[in-house]
Amino acid sequence: MEYSLFTILAAEFVGTAVLMIFGNGAVANVELKGTKGHASGWLTIAMGYGFGVMFPVLMFGAISGAHINPAMTIAQAVNGMFDWSLVLPYVIAQLLGAAVGQLIVYVTYYPHYQATENEGAILGTFCTTDASGSKVNYFLNEFFGTLMLVLGALCCLTSPWGEETPAAAAIVVGFIVWGLVTSMGGPTGPGLNPARDLMPRLMHAILPIAHKGSSRWAEAWIPVVAPILGAIVGAFLYQTLFA
Repeated sequence: MEYSLFTILAAEFVGTAVLMIFGNGAVANVELKGTKGHASGWLTIAMGYGFGVMFPVLMFGAISGAHINPAMTIAQAVNGMFDWSLVLPYVIAQLLGAAVGQLIVYVTYYPHYQATENEGAILGTFCTTDASGSKVNYFLNEFFGTLMLVLGALCCLTSPWGEETPAAAAIVVGFIVWGLVTSMGGPTGPGLNPARDLMPRLMHAILPIAHKGSSRWAEAWIPVVAPILGAIVGAFLYQTLFA
C-alpha cells in the first residue's frame, strides 16, 4: 500500500511522541516525588523505553519504517539505504514529535514536578547526563549504545524471519532497547537518539518548573553527535557484513 508523504511524516511524528511518553514517562514515574511508581527502579525505566520503541515499530513500521530517531534516518541515508530527500522531513517530524511527547509527560506529571526539589531527578525526566561527569565517557556510551541499537535493529528487521513476520521483529527490537538500557544505560541514561535528548532538553529550559536547575547545554551536543556517528557505523557494519 502506498502512503502519502503527510501520512508517513505523521507516523514519524506520532511514533516519536509515543517513544517519549513511554520512555520519559517511565523516568518521571520513578524519579518524581509522590508518584505511585516512585523509586520503583531501573527496570521500570528500561521497560518504558523498550515498549516505547516496540509499540511505534508495530504501529508504524509498515508506513514509515518507524525510524523515530534522527540517527537511524541519517545513518541509513549515509549508507545508501534511505532517500536523502526524505531525511530533513523525517528529522523535523521526529523532533516535533519528541517535543510534543515530552510536553505530554510534563502535563500528566505536573503536580509531581512541582513537588520535586531534586534538580537531577527533574532533569533526568527530560534528557541524559553522564553519571561520572565525564564527557568522554558520555560520548563513548552514546556512540557504542547507538551502534548496537542500529546494528541489532537492522539485522532483525531485514532478516528472512523478520521480513516474514515483521511484528515479531518489532517485538525483538523493543527487547534490544530494553536490554541496552539495562546493560549500557548506567552511565548516561541512555539517549541513543538525538531527538529524544535535544527536544526534551529544550522543553526543560522553557517550561516553568520549580527547582529545575540547569539544562546543561554545554554538553548537549554529545547525545546528538555521538548517536549519529554510532548509528552510521552500525549501519555500515550491517551493510558490509550482513546485507
